[in-house]
Amino acid sequence: MSACTQTRPHPATPGRVDIRLPWWALVLPALAFVSLLLLILNPSDAHAATGEPAVTHLIERVQQLIAR
Repeated sequence: MSACTQTRPHPATPGRVDIRLPWWALVLPALAFVSLLLLILNPSDAHAATGEPAVTHLIERVQQLIAR
C-alpha cells in the first residue's frame, strides 16, 4: 500500500534563502546595544542602589564557608 506524500506549495529555489524576521527581532537587540554603549560612555548616569544588597551578603557568606 502506498502512502501519499505532501508536496510544498512553492517549489524550493536552490541557492536562495528566504528568511523574514519580525521588526522586534532587529530593534530590541539594537536598542539594548545602544543603551549599554551609552552607559559605558557615560557611567555617571548609572547610579548604584542604596543600601547593601542581599546577594552580596550571600556571596560573602558562601566564600566564608568555603574558606573554612
